[in-house]
Amino acid sequence: MADSRGALAQEGRRAERLELRVPTTPTQLPAVRAMAGDLAMRMDYDLDSVEDLRLAVDEACATLVLVADGDFHLTVIFETSRAGLHIDAWVPTAESTDVPRDGFGWAVLQTLVDNVEGRPATQADVPAGNGTAEPVAVISMDKYLPGQRPSEVVGGAGQNLSVQR
Repeated sequence: MADSRGALAQEGRRAERLELRVPTTPTQLPAVRAMAGDLAMRMDYDLDSVEDLRLAVDEACATLVLVADGDFHLTVIFETSRAGLHIDAWVPTAESTDVPRDGFGWAVLQTLVDNVEGRPATQADVPAGNGTAEPVAVISMDKYLPGQRPSEVVGGAGQNLSVQR
């Protein structure tokens, strides 16, 4: 599976990846939230963005814990780049389990980060997966640093934007 985020790290800040695996118990989720906040502060996000990331990671992890199958671990991959922070969080699930995207929690996620996607996948499709066809539910998020938002997100490719005065 090709990863387009590698090109974002060629200038300036080097891309780095951190993997965190925790049990799917509510007592372990604060560790994931703390890691997100610490990374965001080290990347020079403003305080509001740091808190947005903490809340988004917390909401994503809580959503995934609800669909987890058994006592498996929650895996969260943080990838830093010059453009910002990309997060993939996933848990093993039963076959045909999808990520709930119709509730208040999903609306909160969409508000807190620049890009969010929830989908069913397999261990072969996710970062740090074991390469098998075992089903997982994954939530992927992006939070861009100020001035680093990809141009295809702002206005779309090939669109002309103008402001009347």
